[in-house]
Amino acid sequence: MLVNLRSFKQKVRHHEKSFKRYLAKIGKNPPRGLDTIAEKIDAEVWEEVDCLSCANCCKTMTPTFTKKDIKRIAGHFSMTSKEFTEKWLEFDKKEGDWMNKKQPCQFLDMGTNMCSIYEVRPSDCSGFPYLKKKKMVDYIHVHQQNVSYCPATFKMVEKMMARIR
Repeated sequence: MLVNLRSFKQKVRHHEKSFKRYLAKIGKNPPRGLDTIAEKIDAEVWEEVDCLSCANCCKTMTPTFTKKDIKRIAGHFSMTSKEFTEKWLEFDKKEGDWMNKKQPCQFLDMGTNMCSIYEVRPSDCSGFPYLKKKKMVDYIHVHQQNVSYCPATFKMVEKMMARIR
């Protein structure tokens, strides 16, 4: 299904706090079989959410780039890692991470919402939004952040709340 970002942002305004509180409770007292439930919900979410109609993550967030990512993507552009980081990235001293200098992501084609470096994209992008990590409880803090940016994460929490009280 196509994502309506305006509608999504409205839903976030109304539900963000309760969704984050819910996730915090799940994190403190995970129900039995949480990972299995998350895997089932993940399959349902992707039947309802089309990332290419959204790309809000690429428009409003920045991935972290590992040294391996930088080397791979720089090679894709026939650049050195230093040339690549100087051109597109900045180092966040507080977090200790390489991140995009600007948003939306410089590799996002705004016309199609497609990534121009999809085959070599950062590992942070390839795993996003981390809905079915094997130890979901270890990613609760990530879901608490992503619920405000990602319709798939929002939908996952919505479905979890319906199943797990």
